[in-house]
Amino acid sequence: MSDETRIIPVILSGGSGTRLWPMSTPERPKQFLPLTDERTMFQLTVGRTGDASRYAPPVIVASERHADLIEEQLAEISVHPAALILEPCARNTAPAIALAALGGGRAPLLVMPSDHVIGDVDAFHYAIAQALPLLDDGWLVTFGIEPDGPETGYGYIKAGGPLNGTTRCVAQFVEKPDRERAEAMLAAGGHFWNGGIFLFRADMFLKALEVHAPAILEAAKASIETATRKGHRILPDAQAFAASPADSIDYAVMEKAERVAVIPVAMGWSDVGSWDAIYALGAKDQDANCQKGDVRMIDGQGNLIQSDGLRISVSGVHDLIIVASGNEVMILPRGSSQDVKKFSS
Repeated sequence: MSDETRIIPVILSGGSGTRLWPMSTPERPKQFLPLTDERTMFQLTVGRTGDASRYAPPVIVASERHADLIEEQLAEISVHPAALILEPCARNTAPAIALAALGGGRAPLLVMPSDHVIGDVDAFHYAIAQALPLLDDGWLVTFGIEPDGPETGYGYIKAGGPLNGTTRCVAQFVEKPDRERAEAMLAAGGHFWNGGIFLFRADMFLKALEVHAPAILEAAKASIETATRKGHRILPDAQAFAASPADSIDYAVMEKAERVAVIPVAMGWSDVGSWDAIYALGAKDQDANCQKGDVRMIDGQGNLIQSDGLRISVSGVHDLIIVASGNEVMILPRGSSQDVKKFSS
């Protein structure tokens, strides 16, 4: 591909990751931790688009407080970003993507959260190839995750008629359902988890913003026009950016635009949204224990035990989550990891 047609990865890294406390903190949220691999989830996300023949250097949109941390982690994997856009305040995904799209011209943008796991990267790239022919006709493409159960923690996408190959029109975006509705959607078929990954031309996204969320576009433009630039770091004007409505790309654009497509894909995806998800993803020993760090265990089954320093010694415990980080130790029954929010708030 020429430089004009290579895909620009846009990596969104503004999340706070409070559901993985005590390891994930505002200073070092989950995307910057090696929770599922020797590399961090941020580094894994960047690495998925490392083929320079297909992908341009990434544009990263993140919190200003994490700028140095991002630079360190990029240096570890020898990646030089096209731009590091540092948000002065959080305004959700639509304004963040608008910052990245300005100046992108007609280039395809692949928008990815930095804190997700994709087990089958080849399937992901195949889905991207399926989507590319639609972009010049103004389609905004999202990737629908093949559901493996009636999950109530995700939004869903209801697919409509076929476009090309496996690509289908989006009939409806569905809010996070209760269990009864989730089971009904699974039984009906044609419903997919909304994984928050998108592909579209930069100019087409900006046109959609102009129609459906002009205040977001205006604030993004104003903040970039008066931004401070230091090498590849871009610091949008704080006052101008703060004037933007805080809205997700789903609400601001995808639910309103006319040409929205979904590509169903089974790619071993997880948003790693809880310690129970870490347990599900992790390697287990013969007793179904998932351990990382300095851990000693006697007669234990089905436990997730992780430490980034302290030695954890346990005997005769089953189906627990035990996490030690710094001076904090958290112990919960497996299956109740959503209770972390009681401690991290």
